[in-house]
Amino acid sequence: MSPRNRLLASVADLAEMEMARLGGADIVDLKQPAFGALGAWSEESLTAAVALWNGWGPSRPLISATAGDQPMVPAILREAAQTIARTGVPMVKVGLFDSPHAGACVEALAPLAAGHRMIAVLFADQRPDVALLPLLGRAGFAGVMLDTADKKQGPLTRHLDLLTLSQFVVEARAQGLLTGLAGSLRIEDIAPLAGLGADYLGFRGALCAGGRTGALDAARLAAVRTELHRAAQAARGADEHEGERDA
Repeated sequence: MSPRNRLLASVADLAEMEMARLGGADIVDLKQPAFGALGAWSEESLTAAVALWNGWGPSRPLISATAGDQPMVPAILREAAQTIARTGVPMVKVGLFDSPHAGACVEALAPLAAGHRMIAVLFADQRPDVALLPLLGRAGFAGVMLDTADKKQGPLTRHLDLLTLSQFVVEARAQGLLTGLAGSLRIEDIAPLAGLGADYLGFRGALCAGGRTGALDAARLAAVRTELHRAAQAARGADEHEGERDA
């Protein structure tokens, strides 16, 4: 499995958005951490963000935006996602919290997924239901991420072991879904996650002075970017060595 390890950086305002671009983020994720695991920007702020993004030119990173911590009520989640999509943000992230109604929510979002790049977010600390992955694929979702809902309970790797995370990535990619791993990730989590083949690793707290509700810090962003590159090179070298040995 070829490691990809592109960087998703969550930002809380337009100034952080620009800093993330300059710092080499591959996806600049518009999320308000003060409002929850997937706290949403206001519609007006998202419109301004899209205007800024459009001015970045052809080599710009992608941007995504979260639809907020919504209840698992299909009509409510669909309306929240539609609000984000109307602003022109190219990737819309919706949280699928632990609920017997998660499947119905996915089905309700299928018409929106036909015209927008929808990203589902499952939560490692809420018994993520991998049975949703085929449903997401059939509904036309572009991708899926594993995150954590309660940021006080530690990083993603505290809730799921590397084998389980690897199986998640493999099963999601089998459904044609982009994959991401996030959830209070620390710089020391990069090396063990690097070889799992996820398209993106997502960060907020590790990029900030003072934790996830603090301000984005350029030096921390650079350190994470450097470690991602180093870990990807190491994982790629290990894969090549394994291939030579098998040959």
